[in-house]
Amino acid sequence: MKVKGKPDKDHFRSMICNIPGVFLAMLLILFTVNVFAETSPAEQKKEKGGFDAGKVIIDHILDAYDWHIADYGDTHISIPLPVILFYEGKWYFFFSHKFHHGKDAYKGFRIAGDGHKKGRIIKVLDDGITPDPNASFILDLSITKNAFSIFISASLLCWLLISVARTYTHCGPKRAPRGLSAFIEPLILFVRDDLARSAIPEDKVDRFLPYLLSLFFFIFFNNLLGLVPFFPGGANVTGSISVTLTLSLFTFMTLHLFANKEYWKHIFNTPGVPVWLKFPIPLMPVIELVGVFVKPIVLTLRLFANITAGHMIILGFVSLIFVLGASGTIMGLAISPLSVIFVIFMNFLELLVAFIQAYVFTFFSAIFFGMAVPDEHH
Repeated sequence: MKVKGKPDKDHFRSMICNIPGVFLAMLLILFTVNVFAETSPAEQKKEKGGFDAGKVIIDHILDAYDWHIADYGDTHISIPLPVILFYEGKWYFFFSHKFHHGKDAYKGFRIAGDGHKKGRIIKVLDDGITPDPNASFILDLSITKNAFSIFISASLLCWLLISVARTYTHCGPKRAPRGLSAFIEPLILFVRDDLARSAIPEDKVDRFLPYLLSLFFFIFFNNLLGLVPFFPGGANVTGSISVTLTLSLFTFMTLHLFANKEYWKHIFNTPGVPVWLKFPIPLMPVIELVGVFVKPIVLTLRLFANITAGHMIILGFVSLIFVLGASGTIMGLAISPLSVIFVIFMNFLELLVAFIQAYVFTFFSAIFFGMAVPDEHH
């Protein structure tokens, strides 16, 4: 007999096996959207006169066409990424190091350093600087830093979850999970029991569970990876508005794909509401329709703002050492211990935020799904 709240091994294995499939579908759309997102060059010419804290913070927050590792004097150490362009019926393939960190043009293209297309690849004239006023649309499918980080996190997550699923194939129902399974199982049960089942009717939970698990692990894993200060970490994936918007659209489309007639009835003919609020002026339907489109916007901004703010605060404390150090060695030495303490504190706080934001996004998605499939007697 199956005890409520305890994992059934076969069902548990099937849940985990479904995650990579849903996750890979999400990955494909995320990559497609992300390559059109606004990017900024990883390195620009340093301003004379000292450390530019604003540039360091913005360069980390925004996307880039290469993966900056470190600076050694005037040498920039970075990983070049593939640039894939389609312009006037012709494909262009090369690596981003041809741009020399945004300083030079290559094959008539360069990374814009200013204007409304700053950070994006534009067509330039023969002088290699002036934007071509007659240039047509450039289809940019380049693998940017965030897109490359999504591929890395996708590969690691698929390996992790498939490995856990295999352990449930080989071990019997009486054997306790060990290793990675002992770490992943509580998280999966948390999403299933505390998030999905608390918001979605019991008979409809399995319909949404693979997506909710994929959503939770993708956000949680990328939040953690973004806190790692060295490659392959450090990319601000979940702090990119294009990524959070795409995740929100996944929830929006899934919600309306599985919504039943009771959901639409509550929008266009809300029960228990006086007729004069519906006719002749459809006040309540308009309010409900506005709410439908506000939901993905709220999901987008919450995750984007919280993750981006955390990265900016940590980088702000680190930059404080160099900013004050530029005015005097004693000032730099004096502020260093305090800055390091605050950075360590913020990193531990961000570990908590990484989990909370994955929890909040997944829980609100589950609530929206529960609202989309209400019981008829509700």
